[in-house]
Order: sequence, then C-alpha cells, then structure tokens
Amino acid sequence: MNVKASKHSETVGIVTVVGAGLMGQGIALQFALHGFKVHLHDTSTEILDKSIVAISDNLRLLSGMDMADGSDIPAILDRITADVSLEKSLNGSDLVIEAVYEDLDLKRSIFADLDELAPVHTIFASNTSSFMASQLVTNLTARDRVLVANWWNPPYLLPLVEVVPGPDTSQNSTDILCKLLKQAGKFPVVLQKESLGFIGNRLQFALLREAISLVESGVATAEDVDRVVTSSFGRRLAVAGPFEVFDIAGWDTILHIIDELFPHIESSKMSPDTIRKMVETGDLGVKSGRGFYTWDEDTISDRRSQISETLAALGRLDDAVNNK
Repeated sequence: MNVKASKHSETVGIVTVVGAGLMGQGIALQFALHGFKVHLHDTSTEILDKSIVAISDNLRLLSGMDMADGSDIPAILDRITADVSLEKSLNGSDLVIEAVYEDLDLKRSIFADLDELAPVHTIFASNTSSFMASQLVTNLTARDRVLVANWWNPPYLLPLVEVVPGPDTSQNSTDILCKLLKQAGKFPVVLQKESLGFIGNRLQFALLREAISLVESGVATAEDVDRVVTSSFGRRLAVAGPFEVFDIAGWDTILHIIDELFPHIESSKMSPDTIRKMVETGDLGVKSGRGFYTWDEDTISDRRSQISETLAALGRLDDAVNNK
C-alpha cells in the first residue's frame, strides 16, 4: 500500500469531491497525492478551510511515517481547489465522488444537481455504506454513469474501495472508475450485484452483532471482546481472509465446528437494547466522551495515532510481501 505521491507527468484527470467532511477530506488527499487535480466542494468556506487544514495535517502525518515526501506537500495542496460553487467544482470533472452524510434524500438531491450540471462524460460515484446505486438514480438521465464507491476510513491508509454498479450502470463506467481508483493507489473490488451493506459492512456488522450479544449476555466485557479480536483472529485476518484461513484449516474440521456453533450464534433482526439506550442517554463514543470506553482529548489523539501508525506499518509489510 504505497501511498507516496505519483512522479509521472501524465495528466490523469480532474476529480470533484462533494462533501468536505472526514471522508471527503481523505478522498481528496488520496487523489491529490497521486497527481490528480481535485475540486473539493462543500456548502461553506468555513468547512472548506477546516478541511484544507486537516488535509495538511494528514499529509504531515504521512510524511512522518515515510508514506509521503514532505517536500511534495506544497505541490499536493496546490492540486486541491476548494469552492462553495458546485457548478465551478464540476468544471472539467472526469469523476465525482459524493461524500456527504448518510441521508438518502440529500444524496438524491445532489445527484440530480450533478445530472444537470456535470459534463456529459463524468462518472458519478457515491461514497456510501448504506445505499445502493439503484436508490440514487431516481429521475436521472445519467443512470448509466452512477455507481457506488465505498471507501474505508481513513481513505489514505486503507487500500480497499468497494465498487458497486447498479442495474443501469454501464460496464464502461465501471471500468473507468476502477482505472481511476487504481491510478490513485487504491484496490477496487467490484461486486457482482447490488447488496445492502456490500461486503465489508455485512461482515463487520455481523461481527458487531455477536460482540454486543456476548456483552449483553454477560459472557465478557467490551474490553475483553476487543482484546480477543485484536490479539487473535483479527491479526490473522489482516493477511488472510476467512475462506483462505479455513481452506488451510480444512473444511471437514470446520464443518464440525459449524454444526456445533451456528445454532448458538446471535441471529436477532432487532437493534440491540444496549446500543439504543446508549444513544438515548447521549453515550455516543468519542464524539460525546463516553461509550463503552471513556474518552478525552489526549486518549482520542493517542489512540488515533496508534491506529494510523499500525495501519501504515501493515501497509508497508503488505508492500514488502507483494514486491518479493
């Protein structure tokens, strides 16, 4: 996962990022890092100014981890133009990544504006973890150019982008998006058909449902569940997925475990009471200072740094293995 800035001189295109929040910032950074001109759009100059500061900070973070050249930072920032005008931000755009919060009506409104204002060749991709392309294209003329591109946070450290075409998406649009993502140093995985939650979130939330069940039933504390994941199979999953792991173990052995364990694994379709009560009482996690853990500015900063440094180390290890 080498994210250092591209050195080629070829013009690789203009990308517009709509929404300058946490994900939008990271997506803009990643494209600019790899030589793209980026038009970053949001509804206020205050939001955009804060986003540029955050992008600068994250570039310095990457430089400190030897994942970007510090001398390149001014040039990378120069590739990013921030503007509150959507029409100006779409000028000459080859790809639009919509990265606003998860509100279907808002996303549909943005895609209607894109349909009206963007160049006729522009690909429209939604960075959504909740919705499918078929839900976004109501009354659009550019239905063949709309699809989902689900990035993972932080976008400049995690290599995967889940690409999800809709029923009306052309193969050409999918191919162009994947080409641009690869030029930006990402690893696109194209789903064979639409599926709510795609691949990653279906797996992630299946794990979360079982983790919450273990805590609610008194089997373990939240801290112990986290420790088991990070100290055992979580490490293994960083280098081998579940099918590869169990291919190695042998499916005859695994089938015995499945027969014994599957009937006892949580399968409720209801939201967990524990989480609903936490939201009702305002225990939202980092943003409120308390969730399953207690957070202050120092612990938040320290933990984020630890996570970023570990992800960077895993990326360098992955590069070393793949380049052998």
